[in-house]
Amino acid sequence: MAGRVRVVRMSVEQPLWRALTAYRILTMVYAVLLSVFGRAKYDRPWVAVVFLTVMVVWTLATLPKVAGATACTRRFLGADLAIALAGILLTPLADFEAQQVDGPTLPSIWTAGSVLAFAIKGGWRWAAFASTFVAVANIVERGDPSRDTFHNVLLVWVASIAIGYVVEVARASERTLARALEIEAATRERERLARDIHDSVLQVLAMVQRRGTALGGEAAELGRLAGEQEIALRSLVSSGLVPADRVSEDAAEGAVVRRVEADDEPSGNAPCDLRSLLAPHAGSRTSFAEPGAPVLLAPAAARELAAAVGAALDNVRAHAGESAQAWILVEDWPDEVIVTVRDDGPGIPEGRLAQAEGEGRMGVALSIRGRLRDLGGTAELISVPGQGTEVELRVPKVSKGSKDPRGKAGTAR
Repeated sequence: MAGRVRVVRMSVEQPLWRALTAYRILTMVYAVLLSVFGRAKYDRPWVAVVFLTVMVVWTLATLPKVAGATACTRRFLGADLAIALAGILLTPLADFEAQQVDGPTLPSIWTAGSVLAFAIKGGWRWAAFASTFVAVANIVERGDPSRDTFHNVLLVWVASIAIGYVVEVARASERTLARALEIEAATRERERLARDIHDSVLQVLAMVQRRGTALGGEAAELGRLAGEQEIALRSLVSSGLVPADRVSEDAAEGAVVRRVEADDEPSGNAPCDLRSLLAPHAGSRTSFAEPGAPVLLAPAAARELAAAVGAALDNVRAHAGESAQAWILVEDWPDEVIVTVRDDGPGIPEGRLAQAEGEGRMGVALSIRGRLRDLGGTAELISVPGQGTEVELRVPKVSKGSKDPRGKAGTAR
C-alpha cells in the first residue's frame, strides 16, 4: 500500500518573528544615529556611549533569540525588557534637556521591540505586562509628564495589546487549519484503504458467505461468520479508526476472526479518541454511528465510558435475544459526550431493575450507573415493554476524575 499522507503544518507566526528581527536591527541603527547627531547636547555623553554599546552588542548577540517562539525564552524577554527600561531611566542622566522637552530617550523606539517580543511570544496579556513597565518608566523618566507623554504611552500600550491579540487569533486559526488538513488527509487515506480492502479482503469474505450459504451444513455456519466479519470490517474501514495493518483475518476452526492490536488501548495522559474504543463493538447485529472528527476524552474517562457501553451491550445479548439488533450513537457536544445504546428487544418489565438489585445482580447499577457516577456523569435507562431499551450515557468533558477500569460486572436487568 502507498505511504500515509503527511500533513505539513504552515506557521503563520514565523513571519512575525522575522519582522521583529528586522525591526530590532533597524531601530538599533536609528537610536545610534540619533545619539550621534545629537551628541553635542549631552550633559554626560559617556553615559549614552556606554548604554548604546551595550544595546548594540545585546541586539546583535541575541538575534537568534528572536528567530522563533522556542528560542525566545522568558529569561531572554526579562533581560531584554530590563535593558530597555534601563535605557529609558538613564536618559535624564545623559541628557537632562530631553527630560524637559519630551525629547527621545536613549533607546528611542528600540524599546518597542522588547514589547513586541512579549506580544508575539505570549499574546496580549504578556504585551500588557511589558508595556505597563515601559509606560511607568517613561512617566518616571519625564518627572513632570506632559499630555504628549501620556498620549505616547497609551498608544504603545494599546498597540502592543492589539498585536498580542492578533497573534493569539493567528495561532488559533493555524491550529484550526492544521486540524482541517489532518481530517482531509485522513479522509483520503480512509478512502484509499477502503478501495484496497474492497478489492481483496471484503470480496473474499462476501464470496465465502455466498458459497457457504449455497452449500449448507457446516459451510453455512462458516458463511454466516464470514458475513459478520465482512460487516464489521466494512464498518471499521468506513469509520477510519483502525488502519488496515492492524486488522488481520485468521483461519481458526473454519471461522474468520477479526483482531485489533492491543496498542489501540489509550495510554498516558494524552486525550484519546473514544471512537477507537467503541468501534470494535460494531458487527452484523450492532450498528455504530460516530462523528467524523475524533471524540477526545481523558484516557481513564474514555475507558470507563467504553466499559459502560460494553456492559449495556452485554445486557442486550443476555436479555434481548439472539436476533435483537443494537445501535450505538456517539454525540460530541462542547461540554459533554453522549453515548446512546439502543436495542429492539422486548424491553424491561416494570420493577425488574429494582428486583435485580435486590437479588444482588448489580449489572446496571454498578457496571453502568456506577461508572458514570464516578466520572461525574449520568446514565439514564428508558425501556418500554415490547419496544426495546435505550441507555443514554452522559460524561462531561472535564470529569470529576476516573478510576482504572474495573472490568465488566455481572449483567442483569
